[in-house]
Amino acid sequence: MFAVIKTGGKQYRVAAEDKFTIERIPGEAGDLVTLSEVLMVGSSIGAPFVKGASVSLEIVEQTRGKKVISFKKRRRQNSKRTRGHRQDLTMVRVAEILTDGKAPSGKAKAAKPQKEEAAEAEVAAPETPMFTAPAGDADKLTKIKGIGPVAEKQLNAQGITTFAQIAAFTDEDIERIDAAMPFSAAQISDWREQAKALGAK
Repeated sequence: MFAVIKTGGKQYRVAAEDKFTIERIPGEAGDLVTLSEVLMVGSSIGAPFVKGASVSLEIVEQTRGKKVISFKKRRRQNSKRTRGHRQDLTMVRVAEILTDGKAPSGKAKAAKPQKEEAAEAEVAAPETPMFTAPAGDADKLTKIKGIGPVAEKQLNAQGITTFAQIAAFTDEDIERIDAAMPFSAAQISDWREQAKALGAK
């Protein structure tokens, strides 16, 4: 059985166990999310949605799309602007397609060992870190909203270990990190402001 769902302003044709990416939805890997905006289930077509139908999705990982470069130049104005953007995405797996108002039957499936190995590979130390870690104890970077355990390991691997370092990021530093790591410039700028507040305490 297949269904057509709507999320993030887009429509997707899905079946059980399908994996695909959608616009970012809140949650952590392993969480179950139920979408009720179901346009079609099998031969049943909604008006606009099928009554009592829903699709249960398991979040596989929070990810981001490829960087898109926007370049704008004004003729004879000596003005040009370059902006980069990476769309926040969520990879999901279809757990169940439900009808007649049924609730999801259970919890998300346990992650496979291969995924764990992939996650460890993502935080492997680079050959040349972007920054030099200062001497002394490292700060708990997860105190900054938006930095989770995996992101903290990725930052540590690049020599970023303290609030003071993040608070001292220049705009050029933020651009470098945005280009080399899976974080947006807006995220890093927000971390910088939070780090300044934490350092002032």
